[in-house]
Amino acid sequence: MGRGKTIARRSFLIGSAVIAGGVAFGTYLVKRDPDNPLTARAAPGDAVFNPWVKINAEGITLITPHTDLGQGAASMQAMLIAEELDVDLDQITTIPGTPAGAYYNTALAAEAVPFRSNDQSFAAEAMRSTMGAVMKVLGAQVTGGSTSVPDSFDKLRTAGAVARETLKAAASAQTGIDAVLLKTERGAVILPDGVRMEYTDLAAGAAELEPVTDVTLRDPSQWRLIGKRVERMDIVAKSTGTQTFGIDLKVDGMVQASVRMNPRKGARLLGFDAARAEEMRGVLQIIGLPYGVAVIADNTWRAFRALDAIDYDWDVAAYPAEQSGHWAEVEASFTPERLDKEWRHDGDVDSALSESAEVVEAEYRAPYVAHQPLEPLGAIAKVTADRVDIWVAHQLPGFAEQRIAKRLGMETEQIHLHNQYAGGSFGHRLEFDNIDVAVDIAREVPGTPVKLTFSREEDFAQDYNRQIGMARGRGAHAGGKVTALDLDIATVSASRSQSGRLGAPVPGPDTQIAAGAWNMRYAVPDLRVRAYAVPELAPTSSWRSVGASTAGFFAESFLDELIHAAGADPMAERLRLVNDDDARRVLEAVAEMSNWGAPLEPGQGRGVALVTSFGVPVAEVVEVTATDRGIKIDRVWVAAEVGRVVDPVTFQNNVAGGVVWGLGHAMNSEITYKDGRAEQGNYHLSEGMRLHQCPEIEVRALENNPNIRGIGEPPVPPAAPALANAIFVATGIRLREMPFFKTVDFV
Repeated sequence: MGRGKTIARRSFLIGSAVIAGGVAFGTYLVKRDPDNPLTARAAPGDAVFNPWVKINAEGITLITPHTDLGQGAASMQAMLIAEELDVDLDQITTIPGTPAGAYYNTALAAEAVPFRSNDQSFAAEAMRSTMGAVMKVLGAQVTGGSTSVPDSFDKLRTAGAVARETLKAAASAQTGIDAVLLKTERGAVILPDGVRMEYTDLAAGAAELEPVTDVTLRDPSQWRLIGKRVERMDIVAKSTGTQTFGIDLKVDGMVQASVRMNPRKGARLLGFDAARAEEMRGVLQIIGLPYGVAVIADNTWRAFRALDAIDYDWDVAAYPAEQSGHWAEVEASFTPERLDKEWRHDGDVDSALSESAEVVEAEYRAPYVAHQPLEPLGAIAKVTADRVDIWVAHQLPGFAEQRIAKRLGMETEQIHLHNQYAGGSFGHRLEFDNIDVAVDIAREVPGTPVKLTFSREEDFAQDYNRQIGMARGRGAHAGGKVTALDLDIATVSASRSQSGRLGAPVPGPDTQIAAGAWNMRYAVPDLRVRAYAVPELAPTSSWRSVGASTAGFFAESFLDELIHAAGADPMAERLRLVNDDDARRVLEAVAEMSNWGAPLEPGQGRGVALVTSFGVPVAEVVEVTATDRGIKIDRVWVAAEVGRVVDPVTFQNNVAGGVVWGLGHAMNSEITYKDGRAEQGNYHLSEGMRLHQCPEIEVRALENNPNIRGIGEPPVPPAAPALANAIFVATGIRLREMPFFKTVDFV
């Protein structure tokens, strides 16, 4: 039975014990390392030193359990292990491995606690330790929250070092030479006389030894891979179209399937008429499901066509049918009853605003937006009486196995998820609809592999979008300085919506509603940030940078509005207000990179924004030109403090990609509802940024903080406010609602 069935999700650490659901799991359980999943599957001659390294006579295999979603996670994990193992990337094979508690992610604890990331107080550190212990006890294997690098950095280097030292011990046992006299190089132990003993030849002997766990990690001055410009392991395959993603997989004997679910998200199917579809070429079976209809056919296109030919009777949505009803619910949520938490209250805001003669008020809006990765949802599932195999890319593979087991009334050990490369996610693959549907179809044809593929339109229609929200700001200035800032933020809680579907409701305030605002690194004398929880409307989920994608826009746009009202320089005033060394350095870096303060041509504008998310302060400067045809985005400069860059090339790409993602969605993307259905069903209606609109992007990594951070999400939140602030300088138009195309044109 999986841990998720036996340990409640509301857990606390008391001393050295986790208290979970009223049951104490003491020092033994907290400190005990989970079982090595490689051991049970090890063949004679396999050396499995830990859950991440397996070596035998055939080769070196590294396990990279963080799901690769296009962000380079597989290569990053391999680099960290290979650095200490002393192998090169061309000598290894990587696989994602089987879902296991050994791959728990403790880095998630940093974002799960209600403390700012730069808060190193006893209370903050104690709660982070508590949450880390909870993740370990639960065996929470999760890819998300920009945690793959911080979760992996120490543990995977240690895994490589353990394997290296154990191989040296095996060579010592075989030759009689003291291990301290042995060296390693490119997959071999080197004897004092220069003789090479290949790891693959030593594996059988190493398999008989207890792993050497007393290891010392190498000094950064000795690194060969970390921080170097190394070619990512999937570059050639992705550049030549030979990389296999989940959608490319084929299994012998499989049939093709697709599904049409109620477009009113979460509602049921009342009835359907499939008479026309039943006569169509290639249709093998039509299956009615509680939430929709599935078609099994001899190819995907014929399944799509058959679904179009079916007449459906859909139930109504549980949320407002029209978009205006969604906004009305958000507007009505700024009430004491819906106050989720007052996250920040410095000084005396009410007095400061009541006494000021210079008060600024503004309201901001952010819409629903879709995840819309290039690879639509899908999966291959095969169900038999005693075993389920499912091939899918997922960010919560262990939870997915538990979910399937519960759905089918089986034990978790009978479920075998084979994790795949994903063609994007942005939070999309934290959800389970494709897994549920694939299993529901496959159980109807036992023993036959079923390949499920969502159409693009179905992928849009069934998405759990980013939260909708508004902010109301009041602020004051005096003597050319910002003196007070009061920001109320009301959004749907994506965390509660998502965790509710997992059966693990959020027990307290949602840190994400005002993330990017309550943790702003400014010392405004009188500062207050309050979060209001909008009752769930259309179901929502984590979207790249989660709450900071909306609250960061609200906070940095309104601060900029206050700064301009005060007649101050946006960069200089932020530097005056900033109260954190890391944040100050990234602001100073983008000021220097962008030559801030240099004269602007008529119609030009520069805007700056600083947002901290997932512990990473990121500052961005956007430069635009207002032309006769619309706004042209010319250049973007970005500086981020991440503590240590593992892979500079992938870092650059993730940051630039985050900027494009943030800008494009701010410019052009939204999801609106009509008759309970999302009106946007493909890219032409939610297009993001076009290639010709992409600006030059210059990136700089700062590596001053000792804490290692991730970069997949933090570049997104500053993009929208920096763009809006630049457009204000260029045109005098203050953009307070995304998407911006409603107010200005882009060229």
